[in-house]
Amino acid sequence: MSPLAEAPLMLIVLVLLMALQAGVCAGACVEVDSDTEAVANRGFKLGCISCKRRGEVMATASVTWLFKAVGEADFSHLYSYEDQRGTIADERFEGRVQWRGSRRTLDLQDGSIYIANITFNDTGSYKCVFSRVLIYDDYAFRINTSKIINVRVVPKMTRGMASILSEVMMYVAIVGLQLWLLVEMIYCYRKISAAGEEALRESAAEYLAVASENKDNCAAVQVAE
Repeated sequence: MSPLAEAPLMLIVLVLLMALQAGVCAGACVEVDSDTEAVANRGFKLGCISCKRRGEVMATASVTWLFKAVGEADFSHLYSYEDQRGTIADERFEGRVQWRGSRRTLDLQDGSIYIANITFNDTGSYKCVFSRVLIYDDYAFRINTSKIINVRVVPKMTRGMASILSEVMMYVAIVGLQLWLLVEMIYCYRKISAAGEEALRESAAEYLAVASENKDNCAAVQVAE
């Protein structure tokens, strides 16, 4: 394959690989930690993700949220989500809790909820419990996972060092990817340009060779005459 045809092929392969990677990432489940600092009189999302380890196995799941306020000894039932329906169990949160997790599926992996109009009385510990049933051909296997989120309600938003570093790393990654793509584009452009110049030089050399040969033939015919 000539260099002129090889460079566009490299670009096509690169684009396909990036598209494939993006598709894989879009369908992947990633467990991330929830925010822990809420601002009074605003809404707050409690994140809770529990990824299923065996993606090929059918499963069903339900999510239960528990709450323990500051000074309380035990957790109390706050909210449940099962069979695509949510139920508020704690009257302190009546009318303030919305489901923000997985939708239109019984195989829940995102169990996040949203609490409206956060107050200082909502400071405390929240426990998210996933009850998952893995369905195999001959049996069903039940597994429970839980996470505890300690939430602090503040008058106004303050940014922690972890949040700042996370945002900085995200921008660094985006800039790095753009620079890498720019370098690849410049490299491919130069390779295509060099291949084109080489092809032009070869064509010019062939043209001169043919012209020279025709000139010699004409000179030979004149001498013969």
